[in-house]
Amino acid sequence: MKAAFGLALFAATALAATQDFPKLKAGLWEVTTANARAEGQAPRVTSICLDDSVQQDMYRMSTGMMAGMCSKHDVNVSGSRVTMSAVCDVGGTKMRSQSVMTLTGDTAYRTETHATFDPPMMGTAESTTVIQGRHVGACNPGQQPGDMTLPGGRTINLRQLLGRKG
Repeated sequence: MKAAFGLALFAATALAATQDFPKLKAGLWEVTTANARAEGQAPRVTSICLDDSVQQDMYRMSTGMMAGMCSKHDVNVSGSRVTMSAVCDVGGTKMRSQSVMTLTGDTAYRTETHATFDPPMMGTAESTTVIQGRHVGACNPGQQPGDMTLPGGRTINLRQLLGRKG
Protein backbone atom coordinates (compact mmCIF):
# COMPACT_ATOMS: atom_id res chain seq x y z
CA MET A 1 0.00 0.00 0.00
CA LYS A 2 2.83 2.40 0.83
CA ALA A 3 4.30 1.95 -2.66
CA ALA A 4 0.93 2.69 -4.25
CA PHE A 5 0.49 5.73 -2.01
CA GLY A 6 4.00 6.87 -2.91
CA LEU A 7 3.27 6.61 -6.61
CA ALA A 8 0.02 8.52 -6.21
CA LEU A 9 1.60 11.25 -4.11
CA PHE A 10 4.56 11.78 -6.43
CA ALA A 11 2.39 11.67 -9.53
CA ALA A 12 0.02 14.23 -8.06
CA THR A 13 2.68 16.69 -6.99
CA ALA A 14 5.24 16.03 -9.68
CA LEU A 15 3.01 16.28 -12.70
CA ALA A 16 2.98 20.03 -12.22
CA ALA A 17 6.59 19.91 -13.40
CA THR A 18 5.62 18.77 -16.87
CA GLN A 19 5.42 21.36 -19.59
CA ASP A 20 1.83 20.56 -20.59
CA PHE A 21 0.09 22.51 -17.85
CA PRO A 22 0.86 25.25 -15.29
CA LYS A 23 3.39 24.62 -12.58
CA LEU A 24 2.31 24.79 -8.98
CA LYS A 25 2.88 28.13 -7.29
CA ALA A 26 6.11 28.29 -5.31
CA GLY A 27 5.72 28.37 -1.55
CA LEU A 28 4.21 26.26 1.20
CA TRP A 29 1.69 23.57 0.21
CA GLU A 30 -0.60 21.58 2.45
CA VAL A 31 -1.33 18.10 1.09
CA THR A 32 -4.18 16.03 2.55
CA THR A 33 -4.39 12.32 1.69
CA ALA A 34 -7.39 10.14 2.46
CA ASN A 35 -7.94 6.48 1.64
CA ALA A 36 -11.54 5.26 1.33
CA ARG A 37 -10.64 1.89 2.95
CA ALA A 38 -9.31 3.62 6.05
CA GLU A 39 -12.74 4.39 7.53
CA GLY A 40 -12.50 6.16 10.84
CA GLN A 41 -8.91 7.21 10.20
CA ALA A 42 -8.19 10.90 9.92
CA PRO A 43 -6.69 11.97 6.59
CA ARG A 44 -2.90 12.34 6.57
CA VAL A 45 -1.74 15.94 6.29
CA THR A 46 1.74 16.88 5.15
CA SER A 47 3.24 20.17 4.10
CA ILE A 48 5.98 20.84 1.60
CA CYS A 49 8.00 23.89 0.64
CA LEU A 50 8.01 23.92 -3.18
CA ASP A 51 9.86 25.83 -5.85
CA ASP A 52 10.29 25.08 -9.55
CA SER A 53 13.49 23.09 -9.04
CA VAL A 54 11.90 20.83 -6.38
CA GLN A 55 9.00 20.15 -8.74
CA GLN A 56 11.50 19.15 -11.44
CA ASP A 57 13.34 16.86 -8.98
CA MET A 58 10.05 15.23 -7.94
CA TYR A 59 9.08 14.72 -11.57
CA ARG A 60 12.43 13.07 -12.37
CA MET A 61 12.14 10.85 -9.30
CA SER A 62 8.56 9.77 -10.06
CA THR A 63 9.30 9.01 -13.71
CA GLY A 64 12.37 7.03 -12.65
CA MET A 65 10.29 5.02 -10.17
CA MET A 66 7.62 4.36 -12.76
CA ALA A 67 10.10 3.41 -15.47
CA GLY A 68 11.48 0.64 -13.28
CA MET A 69 8.11 -0.65 -12.04
CA CYS A 70 5.48 0.16 -14.67
CA SER A 71 4.87 -1.52 -18.02
CA LYS A 72 2.32 1.17 -18.87
CA HIS A 73 2.02 4.79 -17.78
CA ASP A 74 -0.21 7.02 -19.86
CA VAL A 75 -0.87 10.69 -19.14
CA ASN A 76 -3.44 12.83 -20.94
CA VAL A 77 -3.61 16.57 -20.27
CA SER A 78 -6.68 18.55 -21.28
CA GLY A 79 -6.70 22.06 -19.87
CA SER A 80 -6.75 21.85 -16.08
CA ARG A 81 -7.61 18.13 -16.06
CA VAL A 82 -5.02 15.36 -16.15
CA THR A 83 -5.93 11.69 -16.49
CA MET A 84 -3.39 8.98 -15.81
CA SER A 85 -3.45 5.21 -16.10
CA ALA A 86 -0.72 2.82 -15.10
CA VAL A 87 0.06 -0.87 -14.82
CA CYS A 88 2.90 -1.48 -12.38
CA ASP A 89 4.61 -4.38 -10.63
CA VAL A 90 4.76 -3.52 -6.94
CA GLY A 91 6.54 -6.27 -5.03
CA GLY A 92 5.09 -9.10 -7.11
CA THR A 93 1.60 -7.58 -7.24
CA LYS A 94 0.21 -6.13 -10.45
CA MET A 95 -1.26 -2.72 -9.67
CA ARG A 96 -3.61 -1.13 -12.18
CA SER A 97 -4.46 2.48 -11.44
CA GLN A 98 -6.63 5.20 -12.91
CA SER A 99 -6.21 8.78 -11.69
CA VAL A 100 -7.89 12.08 -12.41
CA MET A 101 -6.18 15.28 -11.30
CA THR A 102 -8.01 18.59 -11.48
CA LEU A 103 -6.01 21.78 -11.02
CA THR A 104 -7.48 25.04 -9.80
CA GLY A 105 -5.05 27.49 -11.35
CA ASP A 106 -1.62 27.07 -9.78
CA THR A 107 -2.86 27.18 -6.18
CA ALA A 108 -4.83 23.94 -5.68
CA TYR A 109 -5.37 20.45 -7.04
CA ARG A 110 -7.42 17.37 -6.31
CA THR A 111 -6.37 13.89 -7.43
CA GLU A 112 -8.51 10.78 -7.11
CA THR A 113 -6.80 7.46 -7.76
CA HIS A 114 -8.51 4.09 -7.97
CA ALA A 115 -6.18 1.09 -7.90
CA THR A 116 -6.63 -2.67 -8.06
CA PHE A 117 -4.06 -5.19 -6.85
CA ASP A 118 -3.65 -8.74 -8.21
CA PRO A 119 -2.86 -10.63 -6.07
CA PRO A 120 -4.10 -8.42 -3.22
CA MET A 121 -1.38 -6.39 -1.51
CA MET A 122 -1.38 -6.75 2.28
CA GLY A 123 -4.98 -7.99 2.05
CA THR A 124 -6.14 -5.13 -0.17
CA ALA A 125 -7.58 -5.93 -3.59
CA GLU A 126 -8.58 -2.35 -4.42
CA SER A 127 -8.29 1.14 -3.01
CA THR A 128 -9.38 4.68 -3.70
CA THR A 129 -7.14 7.52 -2.58
CA VAL A 130 -7.92 11.24 -2.71
CA ILE A 131 -5.07 13.73 -2.51
CA GLN A 132 -5.84 17.42 -2.21
CA GLY A 133 -3.17 20.08 -2.27
CA ARG A 134 -3.45 23.77 -1.68
CA HIS A 135 -1.01 26.65 -1.59
CA VAL A 136 -1.07 28.19 1.89
CA GLY A 137 1.49 31.00 1.50
CA ALA A 138 5.20 31.55 1.68
CA CYS A 139 7.43 28.83 3.09
CA ASN A 140 8.03 29.17 6.82
CA PRO A 141 11.13 31.01 8.04
CA GLY A 142 14.08 28.63 8.02
CA GLN A 143 12.42 26.19 5.58
CA GLN A 144 14.35 25.17 2.50
CA PRO A 145 12.78 24.14 -0.80
CA GLY A 146 12.09 20.42 -0.54
CA ASP A 147 11.38 20.44 3.21
CA MET A 148 8.40 18.16 3.82
CA THR A 149 6.73 17.99 7.24
CA LEU A 150 5.10 14.59 7.79
CA PRO A 151 2.15 13.72 10.03
CA GLY A 152 3.55 13.76 13.54
CA GLY A 153 5.81 16.73 12.82
CA ARG A 154 8.95 15.05 11.47
CA THR A 155 10.59 17.06 8.67
CA ILE A 156 12.61 15.51 5.86
CA ASN A 157 14.13 17.17 2.82
CA LEU A 158 13.30 15.57 -0.52
CA ARG A 159 16.54 16.82 -2.05
CA GLN A 160 18.57 15.07 0.63
CA LEU A 161 16.60 11.87 0.01
CA LEU A 162 17.43 12.21 -3.68
CA GLY A 163 21.08 13.03 -2.99
CA ARG A 164 20.77 16.47 -4.60
CA LYS A 165 21.90 19.84 -3.35
CA GLY A 166 19.52 22.81 -3.15
